[in-house]
Amino acid sequence: MSLKLFRSTGYSSILGPGETRVAPHPAWLVLAVSLWIGFVCNVALWRQLRGMDGATGLGRALLAGALIAGTCGAVLSLLGWRRSLKRVATVMLLLAALVAACIWVQGLPLDRTLLEQGLRALVLPSWPSLLRWQFPALLIALGVVPALWLSQWRLRRLAAKQQMSANMTGLAVGIATMVLVGWFLLARG
Repeated sequence: MSLKLFRSTGYSSILGPGETRVAPHPAWLVLAVSLWIGFVCNVALWRQLRGMDGATGLGRALLAGALIAGTCGAVLSLLGWRRSLKRVATVMLLLAALVAACIWVQGLPLDRTLLEQGLRALVLPSWPSLLRWQFPALLIALGVVPALWLSQWRLRRLAAKQQMSANMTGLAVGIATMVLVGWFLLARG
């Protein structure tokens, strides 16, 4: 008869060693999603890089991307707790992809008149625009692929105090980025 020194109960701890040490910190996810939304989903930057008519300057497009990234970082830090972080990030990725695809496919101008178009024009393009191949391609490339990548990413679980500290730090950095970039945008007029 053999002696068993350890007995397996099938119970695994909520804070297993792999989840607390090896997995990346949730702040990396906030940073990655914010930068993706701010710069990859930035239609003004695309138009500037392609040299299209009606494009704003490169500096202004980069500042707008930084403002969007700071805003997304603040929102993700505010709403991104253990169970909600991936869900909120996925919704934000899909909405950013939808808005970028609608603006790109409809050729909407990126100035003050964009907000006058209404929310419907930013989220739902016209039927002819929906039937072009660019709209689903942009939705898949900008929203679905990063959302699938995000769903496979295992994040480190933090204790409540550490999670609160990380979220408040992310919120402060996001707000500071928004204020600083907003000041630069207003100064450039």
